[in-house]
Amino acid sequence: MEFVQLETFLAVATYGGFHRAAAALRVSQPAVSARIHALENSLGTRLFERGPGGFSLSPAGKTLRTHAEQLLRQVALARQAVHELTPDSSGALPIAASLSICTYLLPEVLKKYQADHSDVVVSVRSGNSAQVLKMVLDGEVDFGLARSLQHPEVETISLRDDPLMLVGHPRHPATAKRKLSLEELESLPLIAYDRGSSDWTLMNGLFRRVGLLPNIVLEVETIEACLRMVLRRLGLAFLPQLAVHDELRKKKLVTLEITDAESLRRSLDVIVPRRRPLSKSARGLLDLLREATREPKPHSRS
Repeated sequence: MEFVQLETFLAVATYGGFHRAAAALRVSQPAVSARIHALENSLGTRLFERGPGGFSLSPAGKTLRTHAEQLLRQVALARQAVHELTPDSSGALPIAASLSICTYLLPEVLKKYQADHSDVVVSVRSGNSAQVLKMVLDGEVDFGLARSLQHPEVETISLRDDPLMLVGHPRHPATAKRKLSLEELESLPLIAYDRGSSDWTLMNGLFRRVGLLPNIVLEVETIEACLRMVLRRLGLAFLPQLAVHDELRKKKLVTLEITDAESLRRSLDVIVPRRRPLSKSARGLLDLLREATREPKPHSRS
């Protein structure tokens, strides 16, 4: 049983097939098949079963998955512990983040970070979630910030929930009714952003699952542009909670509740490469991010 075999096993379990696992690991499909075959031979049992719905874990595979995830986590911690014995030699800290995280979260966090780490030069690269993941996997950045990302070669640390919220201007006619059904929402004007992104897919999937189509009257490229359009009363939009927090607090926007659909849940995640320990400066920034995104605890009554 080898580390790379367990990593490949988790990739197949995560992505539900050899082809997608190979693409995620950036190796050939025969290489994935060979690793899984060698792992099954070493254990003397099959780890996957093929059914009408595709690949699924066998009982042995389900048992192994829990232990494999724990083992990879322990290996990452061991690397980190050894790395911490070596002083940092570089004053550079490259990170990657999705554009909305760069806009709405990082400015205040980096202001605090620079106050205590004036010798560290932080370099922030932006992109969509897939691009952020690629930069982490390619070793171009120390860690990445994105939404709801899983990959066998990275450890995902969830900082907080960041759901998509249906919002509108309080004086827009469409916000007169604060609770509505999806069928009622279908006729209301929606503003959409970043076609093909995970946010776009979530929003469209909400309608398509029940045979409806969103009434998109305007498309823009970025979350910030979409937010500005909503503030100008051009329509409603599904926007990340992180992006609209201030506008909701100041009552510049209001939320609308969809009574017959689930919430569009997503998490705000840090993705860290399993095989590259974080530097001391990177760990300091990660601690600040955890602090900045910590959900306030409700006050208890005495």
